[in-house]
Amino acid sequence: MPALLEKIATLELEIARTQKNKATAKHLGDLKAKLCAARRELISPEKSGGSGKVKGFEVQRFGDSRVALIGFPSVGKSSLLTALTGVASEAAAYEFTTLTCIPGVINYNDCKIQLLDLPGIISGAAQGKGRVADGRIA
Repeated sequence: MPALLEKIATLELEIARTQKNKATAKHLGDLKAKLCAARRELISPEKSGGSGKVKGFEVQRFGDSRVALIGFPSVGKSSLLTALTGVASEAAAYEFTTLTCIPGVINYNDCKIQLLDLPGIISGAAQGKGRVADGRIA
């Protein structure tokens, strides 16, 4: 922990001492990214043991806004994404066709809107309802 605090202090000092102009913009950006990562680690340190990965998914932000399609299985979220964005999101006659987030982009009046197709939700999904232990659909 003290080493992390020293690292944060060193990064803050270097940012304060670095002259701000076009030539140093990339260097300052790199320093700020390192500072942000160090502060994040200070707030929630990585757990030892295991891979440290959390179940779920992460999608890079794109465009001016984000809209997530969330709802029960087999209600047309994937079909709507395909119709609006042209991105091929698999749609089938069975539940849980979409297993991860599928992003698409809508262009509307010079704005780019990121549309996210999320897997279907059901009550009890957090407790594993809808799936069996090996990941197959129940």
